[in-house]
Amino acid sequence: MIIPSIKYWVEQAQAAGCPLWQIVLREEITDNELTQEEIYSRLSVTYAAMKKAAESGLSAHTRSISGMTGGDAAKYYNYIKAGRSMLSDLCSKAVAYALATSECNASMGVIVAAPTAGSAGILPGAYIAAQEIFGFSDKDVCNALLTAAGVGAVISEKASLAGAVCGCQAECGSAAAMTAAGICQLMRGSVQQCIDAAALALKNCLGLACDPVAGLVEVPCVKRNGMYTVFAINAADMALAGIRSFIPFDEVIDSMRRIGMDMPPCIRETGEGGLATTDTGKAAREKIFGRK
Repeated sequence: MIIPSIKYWVEQAQAAGCPLWQIVLREEITDNELTQEEIYSRLSVTYAAMKKAAESGLSAHTRSISGMTGGDAAKYYNYIKAGRSMLSDLCSKAVAYALATSECNASMGVIVAAPTAGSAGILPGAYIAAQEIFGFSDKDVCNALLTAAGVGAVISEKASLAGAVCGCQAECGSAAAMTAAGICQLMRGSVQQCIDAAALALKNCLGLACDPVAGLVEVPCVKRNGMYTVFAINAADMALAGIRSFIPFDEVIDSMRRIGMDMPPCIRETGEGGLATTDTGKAAREKIFGRK
């Protein structure tokens, strides 16, 4: 699916008087020669896998092979159940599920890249929590997944979804934008509000470094997923309140690409800068791999 720009996508939706997901669905049917039923069948399998990963990651026994991560999702979920969280039910559950999904990934479990493995918890965290709190159907969530996929497709075409290319702004930043657009849609936001939500999310992730400790997708990735799922919900909430992004989303994406090109390689997933080169980070690498 190649959508040349967000502007094109919005114009198509507004001209047809339909939500964004219908335009993405139309593109998918045309490009991949699939029926609507086949697409929804695939989306249902995808969402089921997301829910299973979140459930699996909530186990207190979840541990990564490196030993750096695991068990934090269970700690946070128990904290919520004890009524101690300062966040809303939506945000606190979103954090728990995002952490759980990311820990499932770190422990070699099956996850859905959304859009990448390193950012796989942000979208499921928000969508699963929203479904539980507001009672959305699986079909509603599948439509939100279509919207998110459309946002990701444009980012991929105009910039990148890879941390090795544009840093973590391309991974967690893109995931936050995708998530924000879908959450806004679930809450019956307009086409423009969904796009503003995505723009607000992405432009406030610009410059985010990708600096995995020991080169593994664990630290700071797991906890970053928990943080950015709330970030995405916040962006959607602001857009639903009528707050606009001063910078159009297409220009935000272009800026992300330019910033990514300006980033030194050491903070683009190489594990050679940022948190990876702290004393603790270097000690972890030596312990795991036997070298500094």
